[in-house]
Amino acid sequence: MNVRISAKAIIIDNDRLLLTKNKDDEGYFYLFPGGGQEHGETLHHAVKRECLEEIGEEVEIGELLFARDYIGKNHEHASFDFNFHQVEHYFICRLISDNNILPVNPDSHQVGIEWLPIQQLQNYRVYPKELLSYLIKYIEKSSTPVYLGDIN
Repeated sequence: MNVRISAKAIIIDNDRLLLTKNKDDEGYFYLFPGGGQEHGETLHHAVKRECLEEIGEEVEIGELLFARDYIGKNHEHASFDFNFHQVEHYFICRLISDNNILPVNPDSHQVGIEWLPIQQLQNYRVYPKELLSYLIKYIEKSSTPVYLGDIN
């Protein structure tokens, strides 16, 4: 089995976080914009392409904040993710403009995008859940590791 490489955007503005809004049998859930790296493209190109597809806007890419493994068999959705392994890279990003924020080519479960208040993120079903505590530490200017391990 192959390991999938992914690039994601962390977009913060006015104490809000921009996430894709998705729906499944359990209800709404939120994901960081981004997705799989294609053969021949850099991580920066992947996150730019994915942001255009999922939020309809270009982003300026900053530093790599976090990297994590997602080894499906170790987490809550093991029943359908058992053989899935993805390495995700999370970059701090900034919207170049916010004229049109509308998905151009949304993922299959995506129903939109939404700005969520950072101080209320724990009230939402956001994946990866464990990344949120590291993100809060980063925002509060506390030290955080870059590599987070196999978390969900």
